[in-house]
Amino acid sequence: MRIVVQRVLQAAVDIAGQRKSEIGQGLLILVGICDEDTDEDIEYLCQKVVKLRIFDDSEGVMNMPVTEVAGSGILVVSQFTLMASTKKGNRPSYIHASKPDFAVPMYEKFVAKLQDLFGKEIQTGTFGADMQVSLVNDGPVTIIMDSQLRERF
Repeated sequence: MRIVVQRVLQAAVDIAGQRKSEIGQGLLILVGICDEDTDEDIEYLCQKVVKLRIFDDSEGVMNMPVTEVAGSGILVVSQFTLMASTKKGNRPSYIHASKPDFAVPMYEKFVAKLQDLFGKEIQTGTFGADMQVSLVNDGPVTIIMDSQLRERF
């Protein structure tokens, strides 16, 4: 499972010209799923997200997780293109991205686990939809995590 975490001042998802979800300050998380992903990958990434100290404290130092930022939100959007392989040629291959029969339940588990840890409702896009995602990246702060390439912090 691969995720891109962006610290945002605001983010939104529109589908067919209609607003599906939006948040103010918080995190926009793009999620890519492969067939090798497990519940352990979900647990690992969700724990990292809620503990990631990328928000400024009163001293202006990135020292606070999203769970300690008043009024913050999280928006999660599925994005199979995160699993793109660019090893050969110029046209990305998406062979590593899971098909919906596996990916949808994993995506839903990811959202549910994150909501449980965050303690507030998680906003989402719609799996498989053609979405327009807008955001104001704060910093910018963008962190990429892959559950198959776990770093020890």
